Amino acid sequence: MEHRGRRPVVPASAYVAPSAVLCGAVILGEGSRVLHGAVLTAENGEVRLGENSVVMENALVRGRADHPAVIGDAVLVGPHAHVNGATVEDEVFIATGAALFPGSVAGAGAELRINSVLHVNSRLAAGTVLPIGWIAAGDPAQLFSPDRHEELWQVQRELDFPGTVYGVPRGTPMRELMARQSEYYGAHVTDRAVDPG
Repeated sequence: MEHRGRRPVVPASAYVAPSAVLCGAVILGEGSRVLHGAVLTAENGEVRLGENSVVMENALVRGRADHPAVIGDAVLVGPHAHVNGATVEDEVFIATGAALFPGSVAGAGAELRINSVLHVNSRLAAGTVLPIGWIAAGDPAQLFSPDRHEELWQVQRELDFPGTVYGVPRGTPMRELMARQSEYYGAHVTDRAVDPG
């Protein structure tokens, strides 16, 4: 899809499944693969997928103005994973359902296991394993099991999720926030399909 005058760049050695969506300033690396149902969308910032990296079924990769989605070489983005404005260095394994939020960085060779979360503005050190369902928050990231919410909140509240993700201060009413989001995503009404050939 062409979005805001930008078209995806897909080298001949890459593969994009017929049911996958590439929207806007998406740049695929040599030998990369985007499987069925995956969505790579450059809302207002680039999405870059490295050489021999694979985005599996129904995963979402979103680029943002302040936080492009940059995925290195030899990376696996598992089914139903969510990479939103994050930087993923080379040789990272992102398992099914894992989520990486804007401004986060997964260091080279890290593993984010099933349903794990790398929070906004957090940095997971190279080679770190984030266990199933755990949350990494902070720079450098501390690892929290889901039952440690109060300890997590002490770190998380300083990371400015609403400011980073939505550009608003904490406590902004949902009606205001969603009116802004509706306008933001309304930019897609002018998208148009492009001929892949």
